[in-house]
Amino acid sequence: MFRSLQHIYAQVIDDTTGRTLAAASSSDAVKEAGAPITPKIAVSTAVGRLVAERAMSEGITKVVFDRGGCKYHGRVKALAEATREAGLQF
Repeated sequence: MFRSLQHIYAQVIDDTTGRTLAAASSSDAVKEAGAPITPKIAVSTAVGRLVAERAMSEGITKVVFDRGGCKYHGRVKALAEATREAGLQF
């Protein structure tokens, strides 16, 4: 997970091979929605759902959530809760 001032990104990476298995970003979520998503919390929720769907389609059900040094509140918390609701376990 990486959070900048305007965007948020999430990846599911296999640590043994260093390969990215699934990824999603705020620009992907906006493209999929077809219209701008205004609150940043709503964008983070959409990214969480999107990365969870992509990971589940690859057969991944359990992940480890790395907040990247960010505090667990706001957009980071919204992304994490959306991935849990979509079916990923961590």
